[in-house]
Parts: sequence; structure tokens; C-alpha cells
Amino acid sequence: MSEALRIPATVFSRGFARYQDEAITEKMIEITSHGRVVGGYLSASELEHYKRLKRREREVLVVGELDDETISDLENARYGVSPA
Repeated sequence: MSEALRIPATVFSRGFARYQDEAITEKMIEITSHGRVVGGYLSASELEHYKRLKRREREVLVVGELDDETISDLENARYGVSPA
């Protein structure tokens, strides 16, 4: 993906309709304030992509950091059987 278009927040807010259309081709527009990124505007397709990625996101657990209850739950878990 090409580098995102960077737009100051004031310019973005004044020209929202233009940048809404621009997001279709750019996919993502970074919104800046005082030279730093404070947010972004995504095209509809890029938003769907983001949502798919978030659904697939997993939490990483370190075995040595698990509490006794979690270890017990893992030891007693059965494949294909969801907890009550």
C-alpha cells in the first residue's frame, strides 16, 4: 500500500466532502495536528479490512504468567465442548 495522504485537521474539516471522495482511491488519510498524526479516515473497503483483522486478532498468553484457575481450566478443557 502506498504511503497515506497526510492532511492537517483544519484542512480536513473544511474540505471533508473532497477528502471523503479522496479516501476511495487513497484508502486511508492521516489527520495531523501540529505536525503529528492524531487520527485517520478510512475508505469503506479499508474499514472492512480493519474489522476483519480485528476479528482475527488473538491474545498472546505466556504460560509462566497464567494463574492457577486458568491453568486448571486449560487442563480440564475438552475439544469441541464449550463451557456452560
